[in-house]
Amino acid sequence: MNYSLLLLLGIFIGWLFFHSSRKKEKKPDQLTEVVKSTIWTCAMHPQIRMPEPGKCPICGMDLIPLVQTGNSSIDPSAVHLTKEAAQLANVLTSFVSKQIPVKEVRLYGKVQADERLLQSQVAHVPGRIERLAVNFTGESVIKGQALAQIYSPELITSQEELLEAAKTKQSQPAIYEAAKEKLRQWKLTDNQIETIESSGIAQTAVDVVSSTSGIVTARLVNTGDYVSQGTELFKIADLSNVWVMFDAYESDLQFLRKGEKISFTLQALPGTEYSGNIVFIDPVIDPVTRVAKVRVETGNQSARLKPEMFATGIVSSTLDEYRNNIVIPRSAVLWTGKRSIVYVKQPGSDEPVFKMREIGLGPMLGESYVVTDGLKEGEEIVTSGTFSVDAAAQLEGKPSMMNTSVGIDTGSHDQGSMQGMKGMHDIK
Repeated sequence: MNYSLLLLLGIFIGWLFFHSSRKKEKKPDQLTEVVKSTIWTCAMHPQIRMPEPGKCPICGMDLIPLVQTGNSSIDPSAVHLTKEAAQLANVLTSFVSKQIPVKEVRLYGKVQADERLLQSQVAHVPGRIERLAVNFTGESVIKGQALAQIYSPELITSQEELLEAAKTKQSQPAIYEAAKEKLRQWKLTDNQIETIESSGIAQTAVDVVSSTSGIVTARLVNTGDYVSQGTELFKIADLSNVWVMFDAYESDLQFLRKGEKISFTLQALPGTEYSGNIVFIDPVIDPVTRVAKVRVETGNQSARLKPEMFATGIVSSTLDEYRNNIVIPRSAVLWTGKRSIVYVKQPGSDEPVFKMREIGLGPMLGESYVVTDGLKEGEEIVTSGTFSVDAAAQLEGKPSMMNTSVGIDTGSHDQGSMQGMKGMHDIK
């Protein structure tokens, strides 16, 4: 009896075990789950690739999973960002286009007197300075004004000869004219000669008169000094017209031309803008300062422009040789010292996908660059957040500013495929 119960109990337990096991078996037509393997990399050394988590063999940092995209149509060397990530990184793009490149050259200089309007007042007769009518530097004088008086024994002798010749001018007119001409050589005017002849008395002192109007920039004699003929007494500058002399570095000379308009401001007169034309560019570079002088002439009837005032000028030069080139913002370019790169948005994707491309640059135009090759009109590039995109490329081990181990897009060899993608996009 006991053996029969044990047999029945064993049969029941066996039925329960095999019946439960059949329920857990997979059906033959059930789909198997495809598990995608995860690749682990280092944030500091993106060249590290591991099939499982762990430590970086170089720096010891924890490995992080490498972000992978399942879209097979995306270039494997391109950087894929989500819309949220691009928005957080402030990644902005714009379409490139051809523009008229205008180069702004900033120059610094000073106001100077017009060298053609500088006059040196000299003594035309030898003698002693009896009196100075102009006693200090900076005094204004007008043309014909007396500057000083000179006592000259030689001049007194010449006057006495004139008075004697005047007595016989009817009989000996040649001697009379010779005596007058001698006084004219002493720079006496006809009025002064007539005054001497009519008074019959030789003047003991003669006035030195100014030959121009302007400002006395130097007084070189004092009362009582003995001067010879030709001795410089005063320096006078006419400041009704002045020069503004700018310093141009040799790298900026290619953008400057005679006749170009230049606008400038003065540090001493803020809020007022002046303008003039470049009339002269020094053909010789200063070997010490490495600059060439650029001269601008301007009127100064108000006398507000004074020599040695500091000036800042801007020349807007149109670069005709780059008229048909593309111009891009300066913020779009990453420059490594040897090459310049930008990130081009790949067409045919709803999410931001960017690929690095090496380009050739021309002159810098303030906050923009002229592109000589590598971009085509209508392409879309990153203009803000370029460093963020490059950092993402470095983390993923893709072509970046500092990583050149993978092929770089030059914009030329992919031209056919890009045109094909553009054609497909147009058909859609």
